[in-house]
Amino acid sequence: MTLSSSHPVAVVTGASAGIGKSAARMLVARGWQVIGTGRDPQRAAAAVAEIEAAARDGGSFTMLRGDFDSMADVKRVADEIKAITTRVDVLVNNAGGVRDRVIVTAEGTEATFAANHLAPFLLTRELLPLLKATAASQPAGSVRVIAVASSAHRQSQGYNFDDLQSLSSGHAVAGYCQAKLANILFTRELARRVAGDGIVAQAMHPGVVDSNFASHGDRTMQDYMAAAPTVSPDEPAETIVWLATAPECGRDAGRYFFRKAEETPNDAALDDAAAARLWDESEKLLAGLGY
Repeated sequence: MTLSSSHPVAVVTGASAGIGKSAARMLVARGWQVIGTGRDPQRAAAAVAEIEAAARDGGSFTMLRGDFDSMADVKRVADEIKAITTRVDVLVNNAGGVRDRVIVTAEGTEATFAANHLAPFLLTRELLPLLKATAASQPAGSVRVIAVASSAHRQSQGYNFDDLQSLSSGHAVAGYCQAKLANILFTRELARRVAGDGIVAQAMHPGVVDSNFASHGDRTMQDYMAAAPTVSPDEPAETIVWLATAPECGRDAGRYFFRKAEETPNDAALDDAAAARLWDESEKLLAGLGY
């Protein structure tokens, strides 16, 4: 199956549930061709049926299976995307989550860091040729990369490069907060690097969402999510679609949003030297893994 080159294409990671599923559904209802990724086979199958039912005006949905703890899976998914489309107008790096402990994957990476930062970094890098090719034929700012970050980044007062993956933190939530800081730093550095190509990168905070986000978190995280006021996944999904499509979001890249309004992240997230270093360290880590 090859997607049409006449309709815009969005890649939405973590589209089998929660925010990603809602965003994919909203985009296909606007006539977009959406490529989603999902890990759980049953959730993915259910999401396909729901999202396809919403498609209008040439919209379509394709689900690709992949576990974003694994860089091998991320690379395979990227290759599958490149095999079915010649264009990518928007990449939504949404997949992520928090664990109940520090976990080292089979590849030797820490699972929370891998899923929340290293996977979107690798996927974005692999899809940049398609993003750049699409941007070359579109008005500047039409092609966008959106990171689903979090206000949890405010718990990190600076990126700890002595413990890049938070392997020594002893607490998965601390690693999650640092990974969410990484999302914003990555967005700022990506925005700088692709500005000349007409591509815009933005980040957003989804809020506390009624989803399966904390299902693998520790008891403290699960209790917090159970007690906190939550919003439907549709609310942050609306912000994602706005960031993907609204003209005003196609300029002044490297910004951070919540509920369709720009916010200022903490000082650590505005450290452009740290953003450049994080990019270099991520490249080194991936090279060591063979990517």
